[in-house]
Amino acid sequence: MDYIENKTFEEIQVGDSASLVRILAPQDVKLFAALPGDVDAAYVDQEYVRSAHGMWGGALISTVLGTKLPGPGATCLGQSLRFLKPVAPGETVTATVTVAGKDPEKHQVTFDCGCTNEKGEEVISGSAQVIAPTQKIKRPRATLPEAHLDDHGVRFRQLIDLTKGLTPARTAIVHPVDGNSLRGALDAAQANLVIPLLVGPEAKIRAAAAAEELDLSPYELVPTRDSQEAATTAVALARAGKVEVLMKGSLHTDELMREVVARDTGLGTGRRMSHVFAVDAPAYPRPLFLTDAAINISPDLEDKRDIVQNAIDLTHALGIENPRVAILSAVETVTPKLRSTLDAAALCKMADRGQITGGVVDGPLAFDNAVSEEAARVKGIVSPVAGRADIFVVPDLESGNMLIKQLEYLADARAAGIVLGARVPIALTSRADKPSSRMASCAIALLLTRQRRSVVA
Repeated sequence: MDYIENKTFEEIQVGDSASLVRILAPQDVKLFAALPGDVDAAYVDQEYVRSAHGMWGGALISTVLGTKLPGPGATCLGQSLRFLKPVAPGETVTATVTVAGKDPEKHQVTFDCGCTNEKGEEVISGSAQVIAPTQKIKRPRATLPEAHLDDHGVRFRQLIDLTKGLTPARTAIVHPVDGNSLRGALDAAQANLVIPLLVGPEAKIRAAAAAEELDLSPYELVPTRDSQEAATTAVALARAGKVEVLMKGSLHTDELMREVVARDTGLGTGRRMSHVFAVDAPAYPRPLFLTDAAINISPDLEDKRDIVQNAIDLTHALGIENPRVAILSAVETVTPKLRSTLDAAALCKMADRGQITGGVVDGPLAFDNAVSEEAARVKGIVSPVAGRADIFVVPDLESGNMLIKQLEYLADARAAGIVLGARVPIALTSRADKPSSRMASCAIALLLTRQRRSVVA
């Protein structure tokens, strides 16, 4: 077993020294950003990186004092440090303490302290005062758990990056009469994702803009009497080719979708419409798409075929060429009493026969087997999808709705929503969605629109 052992006051001699070598990792900077609770570690800028090295270097010096010289039992009275040169992530730093003096009456030791970079340049210098232990202490060296900070929103930022250079999509914002939906639309406009047409009661839209101090002068407003007329008008604009995308504002989903699916005046294409959540789950190592947790309540096998195909087509537009599709159920074996397992088996065979194309489909898979290769291995599941799924197809709306909320509230995930299978993509956002989710929904809609245009061309 590895031990750490201190040096007592009597053992310490002037000129004794100890060192510690570490590499400054980007994760270290984010950890220091998170400690005070007033800096979002996902958005640490270069100014913060330059200032955080001082805190990190000071912590290294404290670590040498607490674990090496004097070691366990030492009490630090104070440090006085000067930060001479910034340290960038990736640089190797050596922290060194050297005994400069002793006070026998108080058992105090004064140390010269400093840090040098890999070039031998001094980056921190100063001193520290410590009460050294008088008794010998030896204890096992602890192995601390590795600290991780989740980079929230990284998947969404990657989606937005994919839109760079694309012409923004002309988008009907349906009934944006509250601050969240209106601000989300204007943020997307400023990011060159949409050219917004604000469709809804003019007085309410302008009141929401005034409350949020938003300038509507650059944007077109299409006045309607109420939310119902806003939905009807927006769908008509899409049918006429005057907008390329719809974006839900502050109205109920069923109110908008009622107009979208109307037989004679809606946006049907002959394929079943379905909803996909693009999920940024920090603990999952790849993009995650969940369908259908918002539109189809209890889809039959034919509906599920379209749901799967819609999701595959979406991932193609986002640059995933051959997505792995997990058909979820409560168990991973075909069980006659569980309809979802029978549907999963049928969907796999439909993929084998070319009725579903563009992805690798497998199921039934329980959720743990879909996300964890270890769980699949333990259960003896041999599958090209298990543990590495990109698309998760739930049995019905209830299970999907519960799963997405569990991911959001227990796994700290974020979700962007899009409706597929209509003539135009529909960014289906919630009033509780964060701005990053709204932006990501618009980015997905833009990528889909531009892919369709390139296919037609």
